[in-house]
Amino acid sequence: MKGNMEERAQQLALYIIEQNTTVRQAAKEFGISKSTVHKDLVERLPLFNRSLYLQAKAVLDQNKAQRHIRGGIATRRKYCDQTPPTTE
Repeated sequence: MKGNMEERAQQLALYIIEQNTTVRQAAKEFGISKSTVHKDLVERLPLFNRSLYLQAKAVLDQNKAQRHIRGGIATRRKYCDQTPPTTE
């Protein structure tokens, strides 16, 4: 999704707000890198649409606050789904 960066930034912000997604999920959906999503939202969007930026920032801040919990859940799934090694 190349082209107008302002339009892309707005579309990313709307997607993240409406779907309550993470940067990784938005990057996958739009076919761009996480770095590009982050740069569009944090550096470009505030320059031309401050209110949309603040709404997207609220979702990003919420995701940041919850990421350690998600990491713990993923680790638990990884190790609980495996059968424990036998000691014979």
